[in-house]
Formats: sequence, C-alpha cells, structure tokens
Amino acid sequence: MDRDELFMRLALAEAEKALLAGEVPVGAVVVRGGEVVASAHNGPVGLKDPSAHAEILALRRAAEAEGNYRLAGATLYVTIEPCLMCAGALIHARVSRLVFGAPDPKGGAVVSLYEVLGDGRLNHRVEVTGGVLSEACGEILSRFFRKKRL
Repeated sequence: MDRDELFMRLALAEAEKALLAGEVPVGAVVVRGGEVVASAHNGPVGLKDPSAHAEILALRRAAEAEGNYRLAGATLYVTIEPCLMCAGALIHARVSRLVFGAPDPKGGAVVSLYEVLGDGRLNHRVEVTGGVLSEACGEILSRFFRKKRL
C-alpha cells in the first residue's frame, strides 16, 4: 500500500467516527514528515458550529500541536474534495499538499466547481492529488445519505 492510501485509510477511520456520531461522514488527517500531526472528523451538528468541517478541525489541532498556524510542509488527507471554506483555510495555513478521496460535484472548490488551490492570483498554491480510495470515500457518503432518505 502506498503512503497516500495509508493516510487516506486513517481519514476514512475518522469518517466512520463521524458516521457513528450522526454527522456527514468526512474525515481528515494532517501529516508532516511522514507522521500524523492531527486528525478529525466532521462535527457541525454536535458542536453546533457551521465551520466544524473535518478539514478545519484537523487544521486547528495541527496548528495547536505545531505551535504555529502556518503548516508549511504538511499534507492534508480528506475523504471528500474540500469546499470553499476549507480550501481557503488550506491556503491561509500554507498547507503544501492536499490529497482527497471522492470529488464533490455539488460543492467542491478544488476541481469540481472551482479550482481555488491552483489560482495564480492568490499568494499560495497547494499541490493537489485527487481520487485516492475514491470508491471507499464515496461509498461511506452514499451510505449515510441513503439512510437519511429512508
């Protein structure tokens, strides 16, 4: 198993925690130097916080652990393509690389609706790798929304 798949499996484990908590099942892991710095799963419902996406919570925890809100050299692994808010946070945190699982055709700000992370008008660009364990990442979301519709 390659490194991206290994860390995406950790993000999927976080997504499972979100699923058990009744949240949209998204998980995120911040890695620097081959080591996990922080991880989180979606929490807007439980935390009563619209900004409590898995990516935001993982970035907050990583910044706390590193003692700096700038996370240069870090990679964020997340099970779904980030939204505009989360993409913006990646830029402000100076994250070097994003690895995501499933695309988000309705809200993705990286490749689907927008391409924010590669916009040359901004002061930081993030290297992007998409589609890592895409089927598994998409399946957990589909399972959640299927149950919601029943």
